[in-house]
Amino acid sequence: MNNNIPEELKDFRNVLYLVWEYLWKAGAITAAKPDPTPVQYDIANYLQNGPRRKVIEAFRGVGKSWITAAYVCWRLLLNPNLNFLVVSASKDRSDQFTIFSKRLIGEMPLFHVLKPKDGQRNSNIAFDVGPAGISHSPSVKSVGITGQLTGSRADEIIADDVESLNNSLTQFMRDQLSERIKEFDAIIKPGGKITFLGTPQTEMSIYQQLSGRGYDIRIWPARLPKDPDKYGGRLAPMVTDLIEKGLPEGHPTDAGRFNLEDLQEREASYGRSGFALQFMLDTSLSDADKYPLKLSDLIVMPLDTRMAPVKVVWSSGPEYIINDVPSVGLSNDRYYRPMWVAKDMAEYTGSVMFIDPSGRGSDETAYAVTKMLHGWIYLVDVGGFTGGYSKETLEGLANKAKEHSVNLVLTEPNFGDGMFTELLKPVLFKFHKCRLEEAERATGQKERRIIDTLEPVMNQHRLVVDTRLIRRDYDSATDPAYSLFYQMTRITKDKGALRHDDRLDALEGAVRYWVSQVAQDTDRAAYEHNQRLLDTELEKFIEGVFGHSHKVDSWIRLP
Repeated sequence: MNNNIPEELKDFRNVLYLVWEYLWKAGAITAAKPDPTPVQYDIANYLQNGPRRKVIEAFRGVGKSWITAAYVCWRLLLNPNLNFLVVSASKDRSDQFTIFSKRLIGEMPLFHVLKPKDGQRNSNIAFDVGPAGISHSPSVKSVGITGQLTGSRADEIIADDVESLNNSLTQFMRDQLSERIKEFDAIIKPGGKITFLGTPQTEMSIYQQLSGRGYDIRIWPARLPKDPDKYGGRLAPMVTDLIEKGLPEGHPTDAGRFNLEDLQEREASYGRSGFALQFMLDTSLSDADKYPLKLSDLIVMPLDTRMAPVKVVWSSGPEYIINDVPSVGLSNDRYYRPMWVAKDMAEYTGSVMFIDPSGRGSDETAYAVTKMLHGWIYLVDVGGFTGGYSKETLEGLANKAKEHSVNLVLTEPNFGDGMFTELLKPVLFKFHKCRLEEAERATGQKERRIIDTLEPVMNQHRLVVDTRLIRRDYDSATDPAYSLFYQMTRITKDKGALRHDDRLDALEGAVRYWVSQVAQDTDRAAYEHNQRLLDTELEKFIEGVFGHSHKVDSWIRLP
């Protein structure tokens, strides 16, 4: 312990102010004044005085990585013989943390005493501080979560955003990440500390599992939550104090960082579910109705372009789990192959392609191709094109229609008063001649319409998906938010639930067509059944009067 440090600098919050003042003068912080915000001070206090194993979940943009980098420098100022290991989802991310810490040491007068000396390790990814004694481990070292962790030793591990969408999107990825985190216990020295910094990337965030491993979790959402109880007592005390003072739901917790208008704009950009994760740190799954569309309700199997089995039987037995395709569903939501498939095959009775035009912007022009056989709807293709209504997009859609021998192409009518359909018509007919129509104009809230159409079909296990399509959808999505199955499992009945819903909207349109056809067929079957009953009664009457059957061809169709 360095006893030459002034007493006021033994409180990290005072050091944080000095760091912020330096960054403010350097132009790195653009606030009106250099004071850290109340949330930043609260995080600093928790870093200093919290338990040895802790998780800091704070809203995106609060500056938790900068705060913690300053904390590392402060701890080394107090005790230069400490060893820190910084772990992030990527090597680049952890290196950025180390580089920032090293710059503070090199540029800020308060930390100049920590500058590495000649002969000490002095790289951007691993360095010693000047007063440190001889050690196998550097004072600060950075590594990616998938890098070489074994062999390292540390007094404190800083796990800075070890969870990302790239390593936590699927159940398999989350299981792998969980195992990597367990290695921290082999690295940490006796009595050492482990601090996680992060923002949940999925509703099944790895951070939620850490309480069962002895970690204290503290959460700083961007706004006062509607239901504080869903956080399970993990809200930061300063947040609960604001609630107890009577501040209204939705009030910013750190107005100096993000005011109400700013947060509303971000919510509109991220979508409700994305905002709930990134800014409200809400990973709760309150009930089954919140996310009603489940991957487990699908039947997944390889599909032919022309024919399908006359019957398939769904199952959710563990022996039918499919593990070789990326599952982006919520916790324990898996794909299943059918329990039984009929040997007899039959040609599809029809093939429909639904297109949801995007116009211009970040949305896709999405399409979905479905086919029908014996009451089962077969999803054989789904995807999206960027570029609005460009020639490449139109020709791409036409080729998809040709590839799947589509009988009918339906377009979403809520775009340009039919302009997209007119643009598509000559291109489509050049490649593939089929019917082209605008779908019936959809009414009501989009999210509810999508759920109301798909949920009954999926609950009855009437939607069959081509195995290869799942991989194509996953690989073709530049961002998980564009993936059909990500959209399917994250949609709720809340307006604006998804940032992007184009592929899911296209699927809903393609399924809605068959649902209406099935309804018509059902009505027709009911009519024909009643007609047969009438014909039977008429036949009995004729036989009773004339003593014999009198079958004739007339406007009444007799059996």
